[in-house]
Amino acid sequence: MKTRDFFFDLPEHLIAQFPPVERGQSRLLVLDRAGACREHRWVKDLPSLLEPDSLLVFNKSRVRKARLPGVSAKTGAAVEFLLLTRQDEFVWKVMVKRSKRRRPGSRYRFTDTAGTLIAEAEITGAEGEYRLVRFDRPIDDLWLDRYGHIPLPPYIRRSDTPLDNERYQTVYAAAAGHGPGGGASAAAPTAGLHFTREILGRLESAGMETAFITLHVGPGTFLPVRTERIEDHTMHEEVFSISQDTARRIEKAKAAGRRIVAVGTTSVRTLESAWKEGRLQSGEGATSIFIYPGYKFKVVDALFTNFHTPESTLLMLVSAFADREFILESYREAVREGYRFFSYGDAMLIR
Repeated sequence: MKTRDFFFDLPEHLIAQFPPVERGQSRLLVLDRAGACREHRWVKDLPSLLEPDSLLVFNKSRVRKARLPGVSAKTGAAVEFLLLTRQDEFVWKVMVKRSKRRRPGSRYRFTDTAGTLIAEAEITGAEGEYRLVRFDRPIDDLWLDRYGHIPLPPYIRRSDTPLDNERYQTVYAAAAGHGPGGGASAAAPTAGLHFTREILGRLESAGMETAFITLHVGPGTFLPVRTERIEDHTMHEEVFSISQDTARRIEKAKAAGRRIVAVGTTSVRTLESAWKEGRLQSGEGATSIFIYPGYKFKVVDALFTNFHTPESTLLMLVSAFADREFILESYREAVREGYRFFSYGDAMLIR
């Protein structure tokens, strides 16, 4: 199957640059796989659109303020690091543009909004396209909460604002810590951005159950598929964890024939990766699963998700869950109807 088979035209003005005025007020395109039909609704309608005994699975990973802009100590040229995983108190694995130019020994300076020096750092090594950076002081999540920036995706063409500190985070995000992947994400599990405490309460009142897993989203979620054949693409790896309680509740629901609703593609990848021989494995793990048309789903029965970028692995995953042409027809209809796309955009329910 060709990468170009997942292309669609998207006018730039439909790429949401800001979140909706109120969380949970987005539009919802509902897809019925069995009847290959569509319905235009609102996210707030979700409790009435799912079967009353459904179990919804959310990704509770927290987004780290992982963007750190600075300058070269030698040239003064601007540079921006995306901090990914903490190796020790001082060393981080980072992503940086034009990484081939960032050689070991290169030094950088970082200042706050008042121009006060807050850190210096040196590149000490490389791991493929990533760089290892040693700072002159301990850098942890508390430090990044003070000085870092929200890692908005590249298609949001603006600087982050205080609004993003709240809105590019789910209302149920767990506190960052020292768990798998350094305890936080480099991008939001964006399907969850639509949910409010009120919507979660209405789901529970309607008889539905909620469960939480953790998959820390890496920058690979934005990497393009560079191969002509999708089968030749190498998927990035992300780490996840599932509690024993969550695993047992999902197993019980599956055994009872209840529908498992994955909120977001990260929940899909976690559940499908951890399901082994009729059981959901609890504990920590890592996945590089690449789901594309032809994949047979073992756990997930319905999917709540955002609209994804053309030719992306996320669009391929959605096209595996429903017929590829049906998904592309639905995307074209969403364009005609003026839906907002990507992280801060509208949503889709595939059932």
